[in-house]
Parts: sequence; structure tokens; C-alpha cells
Amino acid sequence: MTIDRSTLTPSPPLVEQHLFMEKDTVVLTSATLRTAGSYSYIQERLHAREARTGTVGSPFDYRSSTLVFVPTDISDPNGPAFQRQVEEAINLLARALDGRTMALFTANQQLRNTAEAIGPGLSAAGITVFQQGSGGSRRQLLENFRNTPRAVLLGTRSFWEGVDVVGAALSGLALVRLPFAVPNDPVVAARAETFDDAFYQYSVPDAILRFRQGFGRLIRSRQDRGVCVILDNRVISKRYGQLFLDSLPDCTVQKAPLATLAGAARGWLQP
Repeated sequence: MTIDRSTLTPSPPLVEQHLFMEKDTVVLTSATLRTAGSYSYIQERLHAREARTGTVGSPFDYRSSTLVFVPTDISDPNGPAFQRQVEEAINLLARALDGRTMALFTANQQLRNTAEAIGPGLSAAGITVFQQGSGGSRRQLLENFRNTPRAVLLGTRSFWEGVDVVGAALSGLALVRLPFAVPNDPVVAARAETFDDAFYQYSVPDAILRFRQGFGRLIRSRQDRGVCVILDNRVISKRYGQLFLDSLPDCTVQKAPLATLAGAARGWLQP
């Protein structure tokens, strides 16, 4: 995305004043600037409505490298059965892949509950469970995960971005819930007030960018191959859910009952 100084408004917000107006041209680049194929959300947030945009294709062949598995029978994330199904899904994926799995949560309590539920059984099967918040820095947890042949890593917000585990050490990724910001957070609430339709113009695009960042943890090289399981049924039950799926690269998508996850994962990685 390229910013031309001549197109800026006369009374600039801080980003324009301290960045855009200081340079003749500013190039902004990232793998997560678009939501559902559009730059409009980030352009509005940065007051760069007149910016010229361009998209460079990914060097990764996602259709042949990545299976996106969406369980068709998983409960609503606020329902009483959801936590048990999350535990079942991560357990199935971890056992099918001999560990090599990362699960990303949006709530610390759910992460702790899941670790407590699946830890003993996986440990008995020779699979080590590392969890954020149990001691050690993010860097140390990642090193332990990389260097442990059969391991599962459970992480929250800080693991959704900036995490690189290249190769077979990370072959399975579970995205437990869509990463919507907490609506009553003061900053989130203040930003929402600036939109006519805060949910579709702010909350959904913001969550999509975080969702894409989380998904991006799985494939880090041309040789990587993996399975991403989306456990939030809103991607298929809500009208806005398709926007999340449309924002992913051109992967192979399978929608099937949760009980078929293990077989699908093994079949994908051992064709």
C-alpha cells in the first residue's frame, strides 16, 4: 500500500502527521492488511483512503499444503458442550499427529481448563503439553516445543502472531475461537463509537486480521504441510462467518463431523 503525500487531508490525525506527511512516499507491507480481499478497513483506520494498493501472491501453495478442517457438529462457543468438544478436538489432533500441534485460545481460563483436561491423557501417551502461563517466557516455551519430538503447545493472545516454527515440528493448528476483541474494553468501545455499524465495520474486520495472523503460524516455508482446525462454529453458522473463511489463502477446506478429524489429519499428512 503506497501513500502519496499530495492526497492527504489538511488536518491530519497522528499517523498522517508523524509518518505520512514526513515522507514523499510511504510503503506499508504485511501479510495481513486485507480483510475478505479488501484493504478498506486498514485504509479507514489509517486515514489512507486514497492510498494505492497492490497484492503480491504468496510463495506457498496452500491448496496442496494446507487442509482447513471445520467440524460441522461442534456446539456454539457459548454453549455448555463446547469446552468438552474443544478438549476432544485437540486430543484427537495431537494423537493423530504424534504431538506437533499448537492450539490458540482467546481466554486464559479456557486454556487452563483444557490443559488440565487433556494433559494427563496425552502425557500417558508420551505427548508433552506446554501451556502459556505455567512458567517460562514465550521464547522458552517455543524452544521447548521445537525441541520436544512429541509435544503440544497451548497459547493465548501473544502466540497468535510473531511465532515461527518451521518444519514438521508444527503440523497441526487449532484455532479455538474467533479472536473478537472484548466489546466492553474501554479502547474497543471508544473505537466502536466512531463507526455507523461497529460490528461489521470494526469488530469483524479487526477479528479477521487477528484470525489471519493466527492461521499464519502454520505454514512458514514452501516445504511445510499442515492441518488447521477451526473450532468456532460461527464460521459456518453466522452470516459473517464466510468472511473469515474468504480471508484465508486458497486452501483445501473440509467440513465434516468432529469424529473424522483424526483420520483426515493423518490422511492429509501421510497421503
